[in-house]
Amino acid sequence: MSNRGFDFRGKTAIVTGATRGIGKSIAEYFLALGCEVIGTGTQVKKRIQGNFICLPLDLLDDRNLDSFFRGIQDFPRIDILVNNAGINRIESIHRIQKENWEEIIKVNLTGPMRMMREVAALMIEKKIAGKILNIGSIFGVVSKEKRDSYSASKFGLIGLTEASALDLAPYNILVNALCPGFVKTDATKTILSPLQRKKISSEIPLGRFANPEEIARIAVFLCSDLNTYITGQTIIVDGGYVIR
Repeated sequence: MSNRGFDFRGKTAIVTGATRGIGKSIAEYFLALGCEVIGTGTQVKKRIQGNFICLPLDLLDDRNLDSFFRGIQDFPRIDILVNNAGINRIESIHRIQKENWEEIIKVNLTGPMRMMREVAALMIEKKIAGKILNIGSIFGVVSKEKRDSYSASKFGLIGLTEASALDLAPYNILVNALCPGFVKTDATKTILSPLQRKKISSEIPLGRFANPEEIARIAVFLCSDLNTYITGQTIIVDGGYVIR
């Protein structure tokens, strides 16, 4: 069996939130497989080795987004978009701050929509059979207390994934959502105490959090030439959490 499907040479991928966590792991896998990566983030000083261009991007800043879209017009081709950047807030419905709600929806749903709109238009214009991957969450499939804003944004992202997959299928552009469970990232360490992480691990059938690399490997497959027929799907990678 040939591994040519994992040869990304000559391809260009955009990965948002590529300077840490899952996004960084995805970017590193792409680079190792020969892909040029346009990584975005708010921590542009964090460099990744290889054919990596890091551009500042704040999904809350419309002017910044407009500038980014003008910049990517200069690239000969965009083959892959991974919408990974996201934020979270822990708030119950009766305590949600309006500004927090609006920030989460703008970063986790409106931002990905705008990225998809611009990149899909470029793919169609240049007749590129591209791949778009939205990084969702298990909390876009099930929910948990105090995840009201976050769950709303991630459920919405899955709906956007399914609808846009139908829109883009005639152009052979595949659109999917990848929904991780609990992953060992800086964000997880910030949000959850050691005791909370231990309790959650006991609720996961595999008994542990995922490493970012375990999520990245699935992302790479979905964006590779080996994926020719999966579109509009939600792929859950959670160690069995949602079926417990």
